[in-house]
Amino acid sequence: MNFLVAQMISCYNPFETKECNLIKIYPFETKERNLIKIYSFEKGIHMKAISKMKSLILKYRHAWVLLYGLIYMPWFCYLEKRQTIHYLIHSPLDDYIPFVEYFIIPYLLWFVFLAVTGAYFFFTNRRDFYRLAAFLCSGMTIFLIVCTIFPNGLNLRPVTFPRENIFTDLVRMIYSMDTPTNVLPSIHVYNSIGAMAAIAHSTSLKKHRGVQIGSYVLGILIIFSTVFLKQHSITDVIAALAMACMIYPFVYAIQEKKETKLSQQLI
Repeated sequence: MNFLVAQMISCYNPFETKECNLIKIYPFETKERNLIKIYSFEKGIHMKAISKMKSLILKYRHAWVLLYGLIYMPWFCYLEKRQTIHYLIHSPLDDYIPFVEYFIIPYLLWFVFLAVTGAYFFFTNRRDFYRLAAFLCSGMTIFLIVCTIFPNGLNLRPVTFPRENIFTDLVRMIYSMDTPTNVLPSIHVYNSIGAMAAIAHSTSLKKHRGVQIGSYVLGILIIFSTVFLKQHSITDVIAALAMACMIYPFVYAIQEKKETKLSQQLI
């Protein structure tokens, strides 16, 4: 009895292990049984954690698409840094388009627009996410190939700004970070069209007309911003529109026709 009391007293420490706490509660002779319970409890926790991890991986298995960034970014950085002769892109229409620094707002919102659109479809609809990714990745790959074979740039940026304000400061920051090269076709324009197309074809977002209309307005403002900030020539915009028109049928139109035909056959 004294031995049992001594064991219980020695375990009276709130910082001891679970094993010791259980010994205080149960008689000394059930120590082995308590250890088995602890082991089973901890094993159950580990199994639940593994099961939850597996379900998350299965649920978001389409995350492999994000690996495309490991192809795009190194390739794009190479194009930005390489020393070569760039063919200047210019259209007579560019000379009639004024510089308007206020368009820096929609221009910068492009990053938010794409991130929010991509995240929404990633977490809500795998099919729509795949279609958005197929559209964007196809166009960006064509862009990289074009700029590799046909190095291009522009000389449209103003030497001095007509005004000095917070918006011109933001434009100056963009100019310092983004070289006026690799502009054809415009990825700002193309990806904006891709985001708008994904939202337009989303069954769930068709119920939210405000979201759809807002995305169209923002997308159009982003497209305008590329020429009003002299980040792109009108030629870059036309090239991006043409590329979007070529890829769109393969990603959306043809695929939806196949799905409609299949559903009719099932009926």
